[in-house]
Amino acid sequence: MEKEKIENSSKKSIDTATFAAGCFWCVEAQFKELKGVQAVFSGFTGGKVPHPSYEAVCTGLTGHAEACNIIFNPSEISYDELLEAFFVAHDPTQLNRQGNDVGTQYRSAIFYHNDEQRKLAEYYIKRLDQEKAYTKPIVTQVRPFTVFYKAEDYHQDYYANNGAQPYCQFVIKPKLDKFNKVFKEKLKH
Repeated sequence: MEKEKIENSSKKSIDTATFAAGCFWCVEAQFKELKGVQAVFSGFTGGKVPHPSYEAVCTGLTGHAEACNIIFNPSEISYDELLEAFFVAHDPTQLNRQGNDVGTQYRSAIFYHNDEQRKLAEYYIKRLDQEKAYTKPIVTQVRPFTVFYKAEDYHQDYYANNGAQPYCQFVIKPKLDKFNKVFKEKLKH
């Protein structure tokens, strides 16, 4: 009985959220800043092609979205708080694009891991639309999680490893600065 309690409590000590919100380099850099987020992996999900490469996903023909698997501790940050961050991290009203990144691989999507995540995601979208939080309706897809393919190693920790690159300075850094300002009370640093 005691062993069963320990195993059940340890299962709740980490959970996974999977979000697509445009370029995964931006999403990864933002979510890594939050207290309770233990790891963020850039990759691909939502398509039909097994083990796709970055180049294949960039064609828009694989059906996959650039996405991040966010490993988090629910006792430190809730899925609800991660959803709040998701809707700040990008513009969920842009269909198949974020800024200059265009194509279905840059779509806004939440890939839920269980029914509770699905219900929360649908609730958030409904409320934000009802409250007219954005000038246009939210186009974020809510889909069941199936499989996540981790992107090539050079995509992992991209901003941390390539911060001086123009894309990092002109696209990721402004998004990260805005994100950090909004979530300043929830940051690791």
